[in-house]
Amino acid sequence: MSVAPILELASQIQQIPAPTFAEAQRAEFVRRMFEREALTDVETDANGNVYARLKGTSPQAAPLIVSAHLDTVFPPETDLRLIRRRDRLIGPGIGDNSLGVAGLFGLLWLLQERGTRLPGDLWLVANVCEEGLGDLRGMKAVVERFGAAVQAYIVLEGMALGYIYHRALSVERYRIHAQTAGGHSWKDYGQPSAIHELAALVTRLTSLPLPASPRTTLNVGKFIGGTSVNVLAAEAWLELDLRSESGAALSAVSAQVQTLVKASERPGVKFSIHPISTRPSGELPASHPLVRLAEDSLRQQGYSPVLTIGSTDANIPLSRGYPSVCIGLTTGSGAHTTQEFIHTAPLEAGMEQLFHLVTRIWVLTLIISYL
Repeated sequence: MSVAPILELASQIQQIPAPTFAEAQRAEFVRRMFEREALTDVETDANGNVYARLKGTSPQAAPLIVSAHLDTVFPPETDLRLIRRRDRLIGPGIGDNSLGVAGLFGLLWLLQERGTRLPGDLWLVANVCEEGLGDLRGMKAVVERFGAAVQAYIVLEGMALGYIYHRALSVERYRIHAQTAGGHSWKDYGQPSAIHELAALVTRLTSLPLPASPRTTLNVGKFIGGTSVNVLAAEAWLELDLRSESGAALSAVSAQVQTLVKASERPGVKFSIHPISTRPSGELPASHPLVRLAEDSLRQQGYSPVLTIGSTDANIPLSRGYPSVCIGLTTGSGAHTTQEFIHTAPLEAGMEQLFHLVTRIWVLTLIISYL
């Protein structure tokens, strides 16, 4: 197979800005592409997700959902210049997740090229709001639509070829506000500044002991406040990201954070904390036939599969007990930076992995029925 058309499509997708909550332009491009491929039931839902169906041969067979998220972490003003090298493509969002979206079409083209008919319907979905504070609301709508009556949910990411995400990382995110009376930096020196108070809180937060096992992390990703260089800030706020392999460990750290925030208040200094995003945990056992099939699909391409945990769109179906895995299509690095890149050569193996997984997945129904 030639991966050149997939890479070309990924390049076109990458050139369309798609920050979380503003994916409409990219979604419309994908919708037109679905229509051009003469797929049925092409539509965009109220959330902005784009759906298309490739009909299967048996109405009784459960459908398979293959999805890839449209959004990127980059604001609309980001320079999306793409650099082409002999062995790679370099540009913001090329791997996360322009290639993943292009992979939906790559799968379709492979099925057409090889004359492969699937038993059940194949639904291709380009969904919104996977990144940042999107709170996985696009995937939530997908899962609400199809529920448990599916063969599986397969989530595509452009990078991470060789990894199988079958466990969902617990994530909680908070916005913490600090408020003071403010004042003049000289005349009112000694009075509390919201920025200073919030900075001191960050120091205390980052000093919290976190368990190494289950692995648990804490990150202040955004810090904003103040009005001018010579003003004691009256208000400042930050965004905090907490993650853990264990829901119980995450809850314990979250409780510590909230206690610390409350304890930091004093006369003239007010704090508040508000949840802004939650990503539920879940897990498909390593022994599950879907995980084993995903492993076999990688071994067929000469890769030693790595079972792992992550925060992806697969969190939603996994948290509800539905079979799901997230897989990568090629290798690369620099995700979420302007120097993000993908290697072009491994994409062939990544697409063959996906083809193998999709064309054999209906056998799972028979396997599971005997378990």
